[in-house]
Amino acid sequence: MVAHRPTNGRSHRQNRNALTTRRIIILGSTGSIGTQTLEVVTHLNALHARGLFQHRVEVVGLAAGKGAALLSDQASAFGVREVAIAEGNGVEIPGVHVRRGTDAAERLVREVECDVVLAAIVGSAGLPATLAAVQLGRDVALANKETLVAAGSLVVPASHQSGAKLLPVDSEHAAVWQCLQGFCEAPALKQPPRSVRRVILTASGGPFRTATSQQIAGATREQALKHPTWTMGAKVTIDSASLMNKALEIIEAHWLFALPGENIEAAVHPQSAAHAIVEFEDASMVAQLATPDMRGPIQTALTWPSRVASLVKPMPIGSGPMSLQFEAPDLQRFPLLATAYRAIREGGTSGAILNAANEEAVLAFLRDDAMRFGRISELVLDAIDAVSTSPLKSLDDALDADRRARAVVRDRLTRVTATAR
Repeated sequence: MVAHRPTNGRSHRQNRNALTTRRIIILGSTGSIGTQTLEVVTHLNALHARGLFQHRVEVVGLAAGKGAALLSDQASAFGVREVAIAEGNGVEIPGVHVRRGTDAAERLVREVECDVVLAAIVGSAGLPATLAAVQLGRDVALANKETLVAAGSLVVPASHQSGAKLLPVDSEHAAVWQCLQGFCEAPALKQPPRSVRRVILTASGGPFRTATSQQIAGATREQALKHPTWTMGAKVTIDSASLMNKALEIIEAHWLFALPGENIEAAVHPQSAAHAIVEFEDASMVAQLATPDMRGPIQTALTWPSRVASLVKPMPIGSGPMSLQFEAPDLQRFPLLATAYRAIREGGTSGAILNAANEEAVLAFLRDDAMRFGRISELVLDAIDAVSTSPLKSLDDALDADRRARAVVRDRLTRVTATAR
């Protein structure tokens, strides 16, 4: 089977609204964001059939880490002939070209022509494929915040050189982008948007918003996975419970909107109604509100610059009492939030170190029934102190820092296990 020939993505963006078909590759198609993206695609194509959306969306490639059965079902349902699977030795899908191995997603991006890459592979595993898409000039609907955390100083200059747009899918960054429309172009920006004093990213506070330090430290996996407002994958849910998710988002906002760290703040907002607030120099504020549903920001990225009816339920403003509560985050109880500013300040490989240490610690927590939640922050803070930061000049530099940070976390976990015995 012959794959589509890759081309530079600049031409399709020159007249994006004139396209009758938007071809997308979904990286991480079997995960939470990936499956919701396919729901959005089905919805948009139904609108197109009724003449309510000018484009038909064609899924031309799917990539997954594992879950061959679901990947096969998705390929069959959407007529996809090009797929990739990282853990897929022996996987065969009739009539489909299957790429296998840890570099399969990157090969898919390089070999299959498309207009938009939806990047939703969890963690640093998605970095090579996302960077490849940017280098090829493809617009990237970015749901993988770790890409910019670990290698923003590589990805953003590459987007400027190729002309690729980084269309944010994280609800907070999608909200900032919407608040700024009319003040700037689509990310990644080369300079801060005019007249902006600060950006505030909201956080629900997670399951431990009102818990004591002792309760947080001793919390179990089951407790940490009970998010009060969002339905997400396990890793993101755990990050939300520690507020590490917000730390990663602060770094992501720094790269997307060219803002210094001191101009990006976090606020705890239990209702999860306002997803971000932008304050301008005249002290006025613009906020984006929506029902918490990831299909909203996914659709915003896929339909930009158009806006059409979505699957998201409207907020019931005006039909009853509604309150909006905002609180300052407690850095004593949630110390990982402050690591964002350290990573921005230190630069280089600091983001890759922070991200990898957190990924490894969260993975251990999800695997080990005996491990308590507070151990995650201990491991992350220990690792970023132990691993030296160096300049980030290539993808190999980011991947090497990633390996070194993971090694430190694994070493600390091994020592604890040995001591317990």
